[in-house]
Amino acid sequence: MRDSQLSDHILPTSATMMGVCMTVFSIIRLVEPGHAGVLSQRLLGMDSLVFLASTVASYVSLRSRRLAEPAERLADAVFMVGISLFGVISAVLTLELFR
Repeated sequence: MRDSQLSDHILPTSATMMGVCMTVFSIIRLVEPGHAGVLSQRLLGMDSLVFLASTVASYVSLRSRRLAEPAERLADAVFMVGISLFGVISAVLTLELFR
């Protein structure tokens, strides 16, 4: 049994956030995006790849005894990058709405 079970939480959350990024990306494509919309689309595409990397690292952590600890640390760090980037994207989209 592992000491840390962070990957048990990172795996489903990263996969969900990847889906959220793709959903928002698709919604932005339906409206006439301004400059901020185009920037947000690019950032959302990159962010979904960041969450994919976190998902894969978390899965590796769960499946490999030898790589469990380093993969879990990587999954956690990459997930935090993804969440931070999603926060920036949210701010850009919010500012675009009030423009």
